[in-house]
Amino acid sequence: MALLSARDIHKKYDDTEVLKGIDLDIEQSEVVALIGASGSGKTTFLRCINLLEEYHQGRIELEGESIGYTASGRRRKLGERQISAQRAKIGMVFQSFNLFPHMTAEANVMLGLTKVRGMSNAEAADRARHWLDRVGLADRRRHYPYQLSGGQQQRVAIARAVAMEPRLMLFDEVTSALDPELVAEVLAVMQDLARSGMTMVVVSHEMLFVRDVATRVVFMDGGLVAQSGTPDEVLHNPQTERLRSFLGRFHGIFGPV
Repeated sequence: MALLSARDIHKKYDDTEVLKGIDLDIEQSEVVALIGASGSGKTTFLRCINLLEEYHQGRIELEGESIGYTASGRRRKLGERQISAQRAKIGMVFQSFNLFPHMTAEANVMLGLTKVRGMSNAEAADRARHWLDRVGLADRRRHYPYQLSGGQQQRVAIARAVAMEPRLMLFDEVTSALDPELVAEVLAVMQDLARSGMTMVVVSHEMLFVRDVATRVVFMDGGLVAQSGTPDEVLHNPQTERLRSFLGRFHGIFGPV
């Protein structure tokens, strides 16, 4: 059984169909990179997985459990308590850091552990310190967000998400708001998580990261999966003109396509 299975996922905004029937399976410990032009549906699909967006048709399962909607009979949205429990199994890091400005780095990481996981303050503090150390911020745990660089804030956001021990991690263009010199430190943390066996779905235009870290690359175009395969298959052997044109922007990385 795949860790995550998506079948025939459709999503509309008013009369605009953004997802037109996404099918995707993700296995345990895979790092799946979603690539494609802006508007291709990558972020919308991530938000459907994490139930931040309702999807109007299809089915998403995490470890065999239907996400967001009933598994059989007439399609019905699950209750908020059920959805919250499901969402806690899926971590997500966004472009913006979304840290609480009045809380230290450590307190930001602890919050979900105490409020959602029900840990004691001592347990939560131990886990927060572990993950802040893991992302290279042990000496910044008492700092407030305004005292941290953008890269450091994003690493706190990653620590906060993975400290919840999700079954699946989603990353949505997490380096796009960072100055170029700060991008590498965040990508290094993500690469370390990938090496540790964490299952990840990553929306990114950082194509060197995609080439070197992803186990599978999925090219989305017009709300559909247009090509999927290993990084070598997708990045060096594009099967459509749309993918060939997209990769042409990265000519210096992949050579002629």
